[in-house]
Order: sequence, then structure tokens, then C-alpha cells
Amino acid sequence: MKFPYGICDFEKIISNNYFYVDRTHKIPLLEDAGDYLLFLRPRRFGKSLLLSMLENYYDVAKADEFDQLFGHLAIAQNPTPKHNQYFVMNWDFSGIDSSGTPEEIQQRMHDHVNGSIEQFIAHYESFLDYDIFVDPNNAARSLQSVFAAVKRTPYKLYLLIDEYDNFANEVMMAGLSATSQERYEALIYEEGALKALFKTVKYGTKGLGIDRILITGVSPVVMSDISSGFNIAENIYLQPDFNDLCGFWEAEILAALQKIAKKCGFTKAQVKEMMAMMRAFYNGYSFSYHEKPLIYNSTNSLYFLKHLQKNCQVPRQILDDNLAMDRNKIVYISQLPHGKQVITNALNEQEPLTLDQLASRFGVDEIVKATKDTPFMLSLLYYFGVLTLSGEISLNGELILKIPNLVIRKLYAERIKELLLPEFTLKEEAQRLVKQFYQTGKLQPLCQFIERTYFKVFDNRDYRWTNELTIKTAFLTLLFNDIFYLMDSETALDRTYADLTMIIRPDMRQYQLLDFLMEFKYVSLKQVGLTGEEVKQKTDAQLKALDAVKAQLAESKEQVNRYRKTLLAYYDNKLRLQSYTVVAIGYERLLSWEW
Repeated sequence: MKFPYGICDFEKIISNNYFYVDRTHKIPLLEDAGDYLLFLRPRRFGKSLLLSMLENYYDVAKADEFDQLFGHLAIAQNPTPKHNQYFVMNWDFSGIDSSGTPEEIQQRMHDHVNGSIEQFIAHYESFLDYDIFVDPNNAARSLQSVFAAVKRTPYKLYLLIDEYDNFANEVMMAGLSATSQERYEALIYEEGALKALFKTVKYGTKGLGIDRILITGVSPVVMSDISSGFNIAENIYLQPDFNDLCGFWEAEILAALQKIAKKCGFTKAQVKEMMAMMRAFYNGYSFSYHEKPLIYNSTNSLYFLKHLQKNCQVPRQILDDNLAMDRNKIVYISQLPHGKQVITNALNEQEPLTLDQLASRFGVDEIVKATKDTPFMLSLLYYFGVLTLSGEISLNGELILKIPNLVIRKLYAERIKELLLPEFTLKEEAQRLVKQFYQTGKLQPLCQFIERTYFKVFDNRDYRWTNELTIKTAFLTLLFNDIFYLMDSETALDRTYADLTMIIRPDMRQYQLLDFLMEFKYVSLKQVGLTGEEVKQKTDAQLKALDAVKAQLAESKEQVNRYRKTLLAYYDNKLRLQSYTVVAIGYERLLSWEW
């Protein structure tokens, strides 16, 4: 098997017999959905390959290649009448550099569209009898010349626009400075180059040649800001039929793993372990309000499968470096008003993030001015792919949003740790204590470190949650490690939930590391009848003798013993399991017990 990691050229994938997940059965559904469509997905989810497939399907110049490219795919059983009946033009805004002045960015956009038009001229030379004029400083004017040429033929134009919001998003991601907003507004507002271009596209649908449009991107922000110039796009990104238009099903992942297993000699048990790893790290996405099978991130999955195929072992680094840019999205949200609270709240499974509905019409001004009571930031996190839909609250129908998997959970944990431990020396000390804990199981030094550092920040209302959730988050952000561990918060164990489990990855069990199970409890200063200063002055033994502490400890001991038994049975007693209870007294002291 050959895995097309980083390849989004449909013709190349099919012609070279690369692994391909067939979604051509969705073509009739796309045609029925409307003529001018907007389809949003997080970056690196397969949008470009989708457009490449459609380009090959509809391109009139590739009619003779239909059987070669599509003959073995689902659409060949019943192709639509529109196949190979269009001129196709493809714009990909992901390559437009967003740095520099507004004038420089606008010129790059003109250059990109004009370059696409020149490719169009070369590709359809034998079909055209009209000389298309390319205006180097006005891509909208060039596009009007294309309309004139298309009108002189029996064919119409299918326009594919990939990552339509990419360079505008990059401008926003650069920060919330006045300069950044000025660059964005120069593209979008009044007669900005992007808005003018989309006005021309809309003009082209009025009998001038454009028959169908499919636009992909990450968020609807730009579409909202240019709505007065382009208000014809139908949003299909939440329709159940298109939940799996991009991304992989688990059955497709499993089939690939089983083929690799034959080559590498993996046992059924090893395949099961690898499937469990991919499920934990890459699965979990839902792009529909209605319940549908969860979707795997395609780029991460191909990264894993290609490495496994080549080396017959799981990649040590589970997060593909090409997806590390998603960290910037979380950083961006954390810098918005009240954004830090939204980022930290995302790790709280007991009180999930909710909203009435995803925002679909909001511009950059609203993002900048958003408060913690609005759905803007949650919606953006969803569109960025770092939150996903997770059902509804039965009582009031509110949508539940959650972090989809461990790869994304790591990005949150890293950002929170950056906010809590900005100093280099503290980060170094934390790393040393964490490594020591992995190997020895000594938890108290880590508790003392959290007392000295995190507790000072947690006392600030920007980070305050309730009871043990604060403490659990402190440990989660410090201990998170996807190189050696499958880490989970609120792990389901026999219909109950453990606060935190750290199970060694099957491929890392060769090392002298320990598995961990942790339960966290919180006792307020009011419950112990002491002031913060009085708590600090007492010894661990004195604090452990307090009635409120002993009550929490007794409850936790019973829970930990039950969770431990379930974990050991599930993993066939392969674990080197260390179990702990951690009790916090206010934001002053941490007490730990090992069971």
C-alpha cells in the first residue's frame, strides 16, 4: 500500500495507485444541494483533494480519462449527466502570502487569480476562440474577460475556490493590532480587492457563464464580512449527508491497518492496540447536529499509517508537525477578551461547553469584541477543529462542544501551561520533576511545585473553576505526554469515571515507566475552619488528621480501588499501575496518598 500523505492531486493518487477513500458517491448529493455551495472544515482535513476529485470529474477536457480515473469508484456505477461537461477553474488562496502592506497583499491576490486564468487559457486552448485579456492589476477585470470567452462556447464554468479565507485568517492570526486589522479591512471592506473579486464572481452567475461554485474554507468569518458583495452561497457544512465528505471512518482505518499487519506480521492483538491508539489520538470529530459516526482526521491518520507501513512500528511523535500550527488558533483565542477562560474551561468535562447554535454569520469586529457570554469564540474553536460537536443537553437542547481527541487536548494543555508557567526556569524545573515522577512514582515533589507556582495563579479569578477540577487541570497540564502515554481525563471505567489515567503506550512499554491512576479531591478553607496562612503552617500529618480531609480520603480510597480493579482487568494485568489520591486544601496545600 502507498499512502498519499501531503498529496492532494486526485489524478496522481489514482494513476499511481495510492490509498484512496472513495467519496464519489457524494457527487449526486452535492449537485442536489445547490449551485453555489460553501463547505467548511478544519485545515488539513482533505478539502483540497475533494476539490481535485471534482475538478477531474467535471472537466470537459478530461472526458476521455473518465473510465481510467473513476471506473473503479462508486460514481462509475451511475455517473451524473454533468460529468465532464464544464470548464473548471480552480483558485487556491492558501498560497497567498499575508505579510506586508495591504497593497502588497492585494497585488498577490491579483497575481494568484491571474495565474489561474492563464492556466485556464492554456488548458482549454482548443475549446476557446476568444482571446482572454489578463489585467495584471485587476483580477476582477480579467475574470470578466473569461466570461466573454466562455459565453462563445457551448460549455459553462464550474468555479472551485479552496481555502477562500486563508490569507485573511492569517492576517487575523498575526494579532489584534491596529495594523493587522487595517490589512484585513483593506481586503474585505468597501471596495477591497477580495470583496470586489467576489462581486465579480456573483456577477458571473447572472447568465454570464458561471453555473456552479464550490467554496471551501475553515470559518465563515470572511463570508460574513463580504456578504453584501456575495450573498448567494448556501452553507452545507453542517448537513448530515456531508458529515463524512472529508475525513475517514473507523472501518476504513481498520482495513488499512489489517493490510499493513500482513506485511509487518502484526498479531490481531497488536492491530487492536494500534486501532485503540488511533481512536484516542485522531478520532472524535462530528460535523453535524445530528448523531453520525465520528470522523478521523485524514492527515494525521495518513501520517500514522505511512510511518507504520514503512517502519512496521508506531511513530514516536504522534502529532504531525504539519498540524502543529493549530496551536496558533488556540493561542489566538486565548488572547481575545475572556479567551483564557474559554480555553481553560474546555478541559472541564464535568461542565461541558454549550451554546444554542453555532454562529454562522459573524465578522472580525464581532470576534474582537466578543465576551464570554457569546458563542463567537466557541464557534471559532469549532471551525478551527479544536472543538467538535458532542450531542445535545436533553433538558434544553443546547449543543455540547468537546475537545475531539488527545492530539487536540495536548494543544490545550500546552497553552494553559504556557500561561501558567511563563518563566523558563520554572518550565525546566517542572520538566525535571515530571520525568522523575514517570520513573519513580514520587508525587509529593510535584505537589510542592504546584503549591509554589500554579496556586498563585489559580487564586486569580481568570483561572478559577470549582473544587477538584482546578487541581486536576494543574496535574493534567504538567503531566501531559503523548510520546509515552495514552492520557485521559474522566476515563470511563465500568460506568463511572476516573479523574485522570496515564497508560503507557503499547509501543513504549519496553521502557521502565509506570502507569498512573489519580483521583482528585478539594476541601475548602471553610470546611476545615482555618485561614490560608494557618493551613500553610501545619504539617502534612496535622492536615491529614482533619475530619474534612479524612472524609474525602475515605471516599476516594473506595473509588480508586474500584477503578484500579477495572483497569487491571481491562489490560490483562499488564500495567505497572500506581494509584494516588490528591487532596487540595484551598489553594494553599496539596496532600497525596499512594494506594
